[in-house]
Amino acid sequence: MAQDKSDLLQGTLDLLILKTVEAGPMHGYAIAQRINHVSRALLLVPQGSLYPALHRLENRDLLEAEWMATDTGREAKVYRLTRKGRRALEREIADWRRLSDGIGFVLERP
Repeated sequence: MAQDKSDLLQGTLDLLILKTVEAGPMHGYAIAQRINHVSRALLLVPQGSLYPALHRLENRDLLEAEWMATDTGREAKVYRLTRKGRRALEREIADWRRLSDGIGFVLERP
């Protein structure tokens, strides 16, 4: 049976999170929803993968976070990209494009 949702390749979740947060600060649930929306519902980020990745990126100083009140009055941890995170994002995008090109070359071979 074919899957409706694509599994994220190992190592791509950090890239997707950094790229998503580049647009502006947002909380974890909004990050997952944005990835799902922009990917036209092809990428689903489960909470069990998202929050460990957010903590990992925060520990590497690629994201910084602060607790803020949301529109509903609840507190949510809001993440923003750091300068170090912006540089890492640029490197990750360049690496992804090289990898994608390499895979494309292999797939084009008869």
